[in-house]
Amino acid sequence: MAVSAKRAYGGQTMVEPLRRVLVRRPPADTSDWRRFGWRSEPDSARLADEHERFCLQLEEAGAEVVVAQPTSLDAIYTYDPAIVSDRGAVLLRPGKSERLEEVDAIAAELEAAGVPVAARLEAPALAEGGDTAWLDERTLLAGRGYRTNSDGIWSLERILGVETLVFDLPRYHGPAEVMHLLSLFSPLDRDVVVAYPPLMPVRLVQLFEERGVRIVEVPDDEFASMGANVLALAPRRALALEGNVETRRRLEKAGVEVAVYRGEELSKGDGGATCLTRPLLRAS
Repeated sequence: MAVSAKRAYGGQTMVEPLRRVLVRRPPADTSDWRRFGWRSEPDSARLADEHERFCLQLEEAGAEVVVAQPTSLDAIYTYDPAIVSDRGAVLLRPGKSERLEEVDAIAAELEAAGVPVAARLEAPALAEGGDTAWLDERTLLAGRGYRTNSDGIWSLERILGVETLVFDLPRYHGPAEVMHLLSLFSPLDRDVVVAYPPLMPVRLVQLFEERGVRIVEVPDDEFASMGANVLALAPRRALALEGNVETRRRLEKAGVEVAVYRGEELSKGDGGATCLTRPLLRAS
C-alpha cells in the first residue's frame, strides 16, 4: 500500500525515509536501573544530554520528532510496546513484565500524535516490537523467543493481514538478557542488511540470500556493543552507536552513509538506535 507523505502515520517498511518518529525522554530518577536489568546506573544528566543530541540528529536527518514525556527507564526504548502499520497502531504485550505498564502510556502518546489505535494484544499473547521487522509491505518477520510467543505472532498476523515469517531465536545468555530479532540484523535498504550471522537462524540467512539481500557482517567483537542495531534514516543512510569502527567501515564500503550517536548512557540498557525510536511514518 502506497503511503502519502501527508499522512501522520504508516509505511510498512524499515528503510524508506523516516518522516515522523516518536521518542520518549528519559526520567530524571534512574535509581531503579537494576529492576530493568541495565548493565549499570546511568548518569541522569548525561543520559538526558545524549537523548537530546540523539533527537537533534533525527531532526537534522529530516524527521519530525514527537517527544513523549518520561515514564520508566526502559520506556526510552520506544520501539517495543507498539507497532505502527498502515491501519494504525497495534499495542503489543511485552514479554518483559516490567514493561507492561508502557503500553497504556504509548497508546495515549500515539493518539495524541494522530496515530489511531487499531488493535491491542491480550493475554496469553506476548510480543515486543524488537522481535518484528518488515521485509516488505506485505511481509512481516517475527522472532519467537523469551519476549514474543506464538500467540503474539499469530495475533499480529491476523490483525495486520500480512504474511508472517517466523524464526526461533537463540537462547544466547538466557531470559535475563535481551535477544530480540533486531538484535541480530537491521535492514538498511531493500537489498542490504547489517547483521551478525553466527547467531542468525539459518532460514533467515537463506531468505536474505534468496531475495538478493547483501549481508554486511558485524565482527565478533562488535556484536555486544550493538553493531547490528542500526537505524535506517533512508535507503543507505544509517544512524549507529559510535565506537563500532569496523562495522562502520564495512557499511561505508557497501555504500551506506553512516552517522553515529553517543550512547554511553542511552545504551546501557542494551538498546541501540532502532530501540530508541518508534517510527510513525516512513515514506518516499
